Amino acid sequence: MPITSVWIDKLTNSIVNTISGDNLPTDVLEVNPNDLKLVTKNRGWNFNWKGELKKEGVIVYKLVILGNENIIQGLISLEDRDDHFFVNIIENAPFNIGKKKVYEGVPGNLFAYACRLSWDKGNQGLVSFVSKSRLVDHYEKSIGAIHVGGLKMVIFPKQAFQLIKQYYPNLVKSKE
Repeated sequence: MPITSVWIDKLTNSIVNTISGDNLPTDVLEVNPNDLKLVTKNRGWNFNWKGELKKEGVIVYKLVILGNENIIQGLISLEDRDDHFFVNIIENAPFNIGKKKVYEGVPGNLFAYACRLSWDKGNQGLVSFVSKSRLVDHYEKSIGAIHVGGLKMVIFPKQAFQLIKQYYPNLVKSKE
């Protein structure tokens, strides 16, 4: 079982350029094999996303800036487990990691999307994942995930709704 090891840098309402401070609207799209041509270990990606895309029952999504769908800001692999969504892997693009990252807010955006899918399916936003041990406290503080034993973590409805509201305010207003 993969272990989630992405650092949640900042919760935003889109993604934020670290130099200019500009908020850029994003979209999350399903990945196809052509999207992954440049997503390789040689280019700084840590996971085998092509292999992930081939797994049965798994859907891989990419976060992109609206109008610039060819540059992947981050990826998330999700599995629908009927009563919730499970995050297999989540990763920032290499240029969005570390002190010189270009954009903040990518992982929060991807977790919010997973919660949104779960909510839309009628599962109240429930999302689970397995964390690296050193990040358990971080996920509790940054996205409100609850440590439920071992390295398993769950984003429950209240926190899921908060993430959805943060990243999809127009969607939440239309449901209120």
